[in-house]
Amino acid sequence: MKTSAWSWGFRADLIIENRVVVEVKSVEAIAPVHKKQLLTYLHLTDKRLGLLINFNVDLIKDGITRVVNGLQEGPHAKAQRR
Repeated sequence: MKTSAWSWGFRADLIIENRVVVEVKSVEAIAPVHKKQLLTYLHLTDKRLGLLINFNVDLIKDGITRVVNGLQEGPHAKAQRR
C-alpha cells in the first residue's frame, strides 16, 4: 500500500458509515481552529458532512457543531435551495 507524507498527520476520531467524519474534543470552548481542522479532514477524505463534538459542556446538545464541506458562510453566501 502506498502512503503519502500528509496521510500520517490525519487521524479522524470516527468515520461513520463512510459518510460522516466525527471529531471529538473536550475543551473549554470550540475555537475556529477546531472547525478548520474538521473541514480539512472533510477535504482530505472527500466527505461532505462532519460533526464536531465537545464533551466539556453541561448539555451534550450544546457541544455539537455541524460542519459541511463546500457550504459557503458569511455575508456573501448564496441562499441554499430546498
